[in-house]
Amino acid sequence: MIGQAQAGVPLAPDLPAGAVDRGEHKRLASEGKLPLPGTPDLTKLDERLATHHVTRDASIMIRIFKAESEMEVWMTTNTGAYTLFATYPVCFWSGTLGPKLKEGDRQAPEGFYTVTLPQAYREGTRWPVALDLGFPNSFDKVSARTGSAILIHGGCASIGCFAVTNPVNDELDKLVLRSLDAGQAYVQIHVFPFRMTSENFNRYDVPQWRDFWRNLKEGYDLFERTHRPPRISVCDNSYVFDAVSEIEGANPGPIAVCPRTEAMLRELDELNSRVAEQTGPPPEERQPAPAYAFLQLVRPPLMNMTRIGLSSYQQPSGETERAGVSANLMRRLPCSLTLSSCRQYAALRDKLAEKAAIAAAEERINANRPAVHKKRRHTASR
Repeated sequence: MIGQAQAGVPLAPDLPAGAVDRGEHKRLASEGKLPLPGTPDLTKLDERLATHHVTRDASIMIRIFKAESEMEVWMTTNTGAYTLFATYPVCFWSGTLGPKLKEGDRQAPEGFYTVTLPQAYREGTRWPVALDLGFPNSFDKVSARTGSAILIHGGCASIGCFAVTNPVNDELDKLVLRSLDAGQAYVQIHVFPFRMTSENFNRYDVPQWRDFWRNLKEGYDLFERTHRPPRISVCDNSYVFDAVSEIEGANPGPIAVCPRTEAMLRELDELNSRVAEQTGPPPEERQPAPAYAFLQLVRPPLMNMTRIGLSSYQQPSGETERAGVSANLMRRLPCSLTLSSCRQYAALRDKLAEKAAIAAAEERINANRPAVHKKRRHTASR
């Protein structure tokens, strides 16, 4: 089923007891009381690197824990193994526990991301020195999540990003750029709601995210065992993780997608382009959301109803099969048909399904023609 962004499902309004008080961090920063407690000595970077046996061009990966408001930086040592180089306090992140769902929800994301050279050497006005997480990634896209410009940056204010104060941001940026310049193509950034222990799963229990968080925990547990960035892929609305060798761990690849997910992403891209073509240029003050922004799931009571027409309030059953038509085009509509955008999405999808069905029928007819001609010739010779 496409999407986990359920319309009408509330996020937990406040962080449970035990989470770090972000308000206190903000107060300290506003009063100029920096560095925050727990910040390593940023004036002695080279000495700290030497103490951890880390070279200037070492490979790097980052883990962020929202409830603890902490960021870990892991780097390769002279032996090639990853070691915990530094733990920085995150001054502020916005929202609460749970993933980012849509543009403008002021929610910091959760999941697995990678930073490349273009994302590190980004051109920004407010935060010219920052790391762009690349949200939405493939998992976010097939899960109907939208947003843009989700950063790790300085300061202590955020509307969806992770603010780590200017001094910490400068050191982090320096370490990441050194690694990328030395040849590491992708820097993995793992963002978790909390440190994924059994105790924390009981403490921070938000029912609508249990399955999602268990999936994140698979990647967390694998790194805890190996201390190497895992190979990450997306398939059927889940992250999939594989252990890697020391060589591959030193230079991780991008987040891959399985063939089924790749097909879904292609269809979403095609639908998005068709929406743009049919709606024409948008007003300057309002940019169009991508097609998958329309994929807001209806509440469970409507899920088994059958749609009668595109203007109906009801949903299709999602059980119909058509020869030659992708199952992704026949699945239950992941949006409410009370929205004009969803009806437009449905109409475009129906056109794609009809086109595929006609092409499949023509292919079957053409495949049968030689046999029919041969039979006719045989009958005539008799």
